[in-house]
Amino acid sequence: MGGFCGVISKTDCVVDLFFGTDYHSHLGTQRGGMAVLSENGIQRAIHNIQNSPFRTKFQNDFSTFKGNMGLGVISDTDPQPLVVASHLGTYALMTVGLIANIKELMQEMYVSRRIQFQYSTSSGVVSPTAVVAALIDSQDDFVSGVKYAQEKIKGSCSLMILTEKGDCYAVRDRFGRTPIILGKKEGAMMVTQESFAFANLGYEYVRDLGPGEMVQLTPDGATTLIEPGEEMAICSFLWIYYGYPASAYEGRNVEMSRYRYGGALARRNPVDADSVGGVPDSGIAHALGYATESGLRYARPFVKYTPTWSRSFMPPDQRQRDQVAKMKLIPISGLIKDKRLVFCDDSIVRGTQLGQQANRLYADGVKEIHMRIACPPLLYGCQFLNFSRSKSIYDLATRRYIREVEGEDFDNIEEYQNPESPKYKAMVEKIRKDLSLTSLAFQHLDDLVKAIGLPKEKICTYCWTGKDVSDKHWKCGGSCPSCPMKK
Repeated sequence: MGGFCGVISKTDCVVDLFFGTDYHSHLGTQRGGMAVLSENGIQRAIHNIQNSPFRTKFQNDFSTFKGNMGLGVISDTDPQPLVVASHLGTYALMTVGLIANIKELMQEMYVSRRIQFQYSTSSGVVSPTAVVAALIDSQDDFVSGVKYAQEKIKGSCSLMILTEKGDCYAVRDRFGRTPIILGKKEGAMMVTQESFAFANLGYEYVRDLGPGEMVQLTPDGATTLIEPGEEMAICSFLWIYYGYPASAYEGRNVEMSRYRYGGALARRNPVDADSVGGVPDSGIAHALGYATESGLRYARPFVKYTPTWSRSFMPPDQRQRDQVAKMKLIPISGLIKDKRLVFCDDSIVRGTQLGQQANRLYADGVKEIHMRIACPPLLYGCQFLNFSRSKSIYDLATRRYIREVEGEDFDNIEEYQNPESPKYKAMVEKIRKDLSLTSLAFQHLDDLVKAIGLPKEKICTYCWTGKDVSDKHWKCGGSCPSCPMKK
């Protein structure tokens, strides 16, 4: 997915920027980047962080960069921040999100402005950040350019801009799919996607930017240049899986939401067992919630080995993913042999890794495995954020089952969303058998929404429902009165 941090200060910002960016390392595995405005212009460094942490790769840059304002990014896509020279001046740009219609935008920019985009030799794709820069540069100023880019992009795009003249802007995605959070201390402002970055750096939470909001930052505060929209679709998986436990988005803490997920699973799906454990890391908080609500003892039959594997949670190759998943989890036989265990996990995507974990538990003598999943069955691939490596809808365990039973042309998925329907129950039973589990239960969507604590219409549930707030706007083309697609 990726994440970014920006700092503007009356004194040197590099320490806060370095550590603030490092606090986003759990959000990406490909590249890290920093750009700082110095007396000599914009200093920039970009490094590959696939096999080494951000702080290790940027240690030399940390000691040589100097300046009062800067940007830092953990990217799962292209090398960034991008430094752009255009009629708007020279500026650094970084983005987070997913541009689903990038090919159409490239073609449009070529036809209208004769802009040609080069493909990356390493990944074979065009830099999304370069496309965003071209959209912004097609207008007369940054505000107009940001509005135009947000209108044209299908998917999501949060961004930050740092100009050579000393202007700094932060922009949240049109529907607020990713968070942008403002923090302040004496003489400095920080922009992050993970609010926990504030505490150890001496910043206090100010507020979350609203959907589509653009602000200009100074060391003393933030001025809104584009007012926030009324419609929001913040990603539910921030609370389920990839958000950091100490962070809060829209005022809702991640760890506390995960406790509520586990509690809801225990109430709906109780089972007689010896202990409750979580698949590290996110499953631990779900399991603690389950144990507290059920009264069952909490235990750790698996512990996670992190010293050498912390940077490899989403490698692109399936075989490497499977091997990394195996290497990171170390079983404790004394908590497994002859035990009836409840395990909590955030989700089932392909089912491959969970099946391997079950086999390992049986090899260690487990008596029963009762799996409890913190979200409903995944029925759709994410169209709005770049946090999944799935290439096909049939990577999903649910869709493979539906194709097997209904055929490839079947599109009446609603029955598979209803936990009370026979088709839903048959699907869950088939997944249970395939994974060799004693029992399997998924979260109900209403319980998921309640655990987050935001209105249902404010969060994205596309992965389970196939519906999203943006659908009507992409179909209407900007004709409805409140449409954010309007210019």
